[in-house]
Amino acid sequence: MITTTDLTKVYRARGREVTALDGVDLHVREGEVYGVIGQSGAGKSSLIRCVNLLERPTSGTVSVDGQDLTALAGRGPRAGRELRRARSRIGMVFQHFNLLSSRTVQDNVELPLEILGKSGRERSRKALELLDLVGLADKAGSYPAQLSGGQKQRVGIARALAGDPKVLLSDEATSALDPETTRSILSLLRDLNRQLGLTVLLITHEMDVVKSVCDSAALMENGRIVESGTVSELLATPGSELAAALFPLDGEASGENRTVVDVTFQGESATQPVISQLARTYNIDISILGAAIDTVGGLQVGRMRIELPGRYEDNVVPIGFLREKGLQIDVPGHESALVKEGAK
Repeated sequence: MITTTDLTKVYRARGREVTALDGVDLHVREGEVYGVIGQSGAGKSSLIRCVNLLERPTSGTVSVDGQDLTALAGRGPRAGRELRRARSRIGMVFQHFNLLSSRTVQDNVELPLEILGKSGRERSRKALELLDLVGLADKAGSYPAQLSGGQKQRVGIARALAGDPKVLLSDEATSALDPETTRSILSLLRDLNRQLGLTVLLITHEMDVVKSVCDSAALMENGRIVESGTVSELLATPGSELAAALFPLDGEASGENRTVVDVTFQGESATQPVISQLARTYNIDISILGAAIDTVGGLQVGRMRIELPGRYEDNVVPIGFLREKGLQIDVPGHESALVKEGAK
């Protein structure tokens, strides 16, 4: 549904050049919720603004629903009209709501419909339907100053849906909200994704957002995507930075002749007594250095850092036992050994 190819954005000011996007390749499938995560300055906001061409890319292409938007930019009046039509099918939710304080809630939602030239009756009907969809039917006549932050963001979401978009872009839509309100907004976005078949691209710096609603995710650093995939694939990838950030584990080996093993559980394996089975089967003492468990995309996922007695070479068989149970195993400091083992 959304594809960027070798996307580059360079800002020029006062004789300086700043590369915000450096050859970004991104593919978001139809109907999924895709999260792009990274620290401030990673290029996330530049990426999402290039997706709907609020920012013109320096080079590369952006395609949405099979249409190359970059081919329409700056190509004359006809191409400009086609670009505006294409943009009308892309909804945008902003971090700071961007509501007009002088207009009622209903009037704010109607604004995109006014721009599209819809009749007053049609605008009113559509706006009231959308406000009901986001749970604000009783706030149609209120003004933004009378709303809470979460309510303002719901109005922003309703407004973004006014043009019946196929794609919804969210630029840090929950970063200004408290945790409880954030959860409610993320739940609403997931519900809209399922009810309307929306493809949602989320920009965030919060790992909990990825945990809560994302089917797939990408990690951005210095204008590049350094890791991407479905959340389940990332959790099953040894050495994944995103997996480690989603489920951070601490704990160092207690001695030289000890082996630290990171174990990832997903689905049914998360409830199985695999570690106790390992201890009984091989009659070994196992220390648990850290553990984390949560629900990701409706699937229970857990990570555990354990310590086994002996060097890595002494624990090949117990580690193989864990792998045979369908668990993802990562042995810090022994990645090369795992690659050789997996190649056999």
